[in-house]
Amino acid sequence: MAVRSLPAGHRHHGASVPRRQKGSGEARPAAASVSISPAAGEAARVRSSSPPPRAAPGPRRGAHVAGGGRWHRRAGAGRGGDGEAGGGAGPGLSVPGVAGVLPGGHRPPAAATKDEAKKHRYRQKISEYMTRAEDIKKHIEKEKQDGKYHKQIRIEENATGFGYEKLFQEYLTEIVSEVWVEDPYIRNVHQLYNFLRFCEMLVKGPCKVKTIHLLTSYDEGSGKSQQISGLEEIQQSLRNYGVTLNIAFSPSIHDREIRFNNGWMIKIGRGLNYFKKPQGRFSIGYCDFDLRPCHETTVDVFHTKHTKKM
Repeated sequence: MAVRSLPAGHRHHGASVPRRQKGSGEARPAAASVSISPAAGEAARVRSSSPPPRAAPGPRRGAHVAGGGRWHRRAGAGRGGDGEAGGGAGPGLSVPGVAGVLPGGHRPPAAATKDEAKKHRYRQKISEYMTRAEDIKKHIEKEKQDGKYHKQIRIEENATGFGYEKLFQEYLTEIVSEVWVEDPYIRNVHQLYNFLRFCEMLVKGPCKVKTIHLLTSYDEGSGKSQQISGLEEIQQSLRNYGVTLNIAFSPSIHDREIRFNNGWMIKIGRGLNYFKKPQGRFSIGYCDFDLRPCHETTVDVFHTKHTKKM
């Protein structure tokens, strides 16, 4: 039987090859050049008289699917029936059920990744601050050694927690053996107790005080004898601990100052008498000076290497 060829580009009804439609899963007729027999052509015309069944529509472009994923291209619509030659989901093809897939197969960085980056930066900052604090501490220690140190403490009215240990203990090193106290108001009973408490702190150490020098002024009223007897009693008590108390009086003394022979000098606006008089002998704060309310005053700490004598 002779076989004839159709002209190039001629489309014969019922003889078509499927070609993928862009953006859908349907197959549509595509132009092809084929050779058929008359009998085969007649059979093809009979078959083509009935409309071909339509393929089930796939998900429309960009539609959400179960699992939170997104179809950018119907799976299996590419070459080889799998989206790419050789099968498999190709680049840009989202897999159903996998959330957060971007075109090109890339995934957005997880929130945990951002949190870890922030934590890393915070750790770096904390490390920098700790290093800086350590450097400042070393710098202060060096200034102390060089005598270029000035510390000021402001005590507010009625403040507590400022016992003598709080102010002086830092500077009472083991080499301290001699102390000078200049305070014009070691007169009344509560002022004598203040000085006694200061001497007790020196005796407890860690310093090894051997001599205390007191320069004060006389009580010009009826309390002079009580002042003298109280100081003499403190003097005798210190002697029992191997400490000598030298007492001198000056009618013109005004400034308050405490010096240690290791070079530290403390100036207090009110001297040792920055505590308020206790309300009674059995009131809180009478024995423990950390609980005693204070007068407002300023404390300045220097080193003699940093002072100039005129």
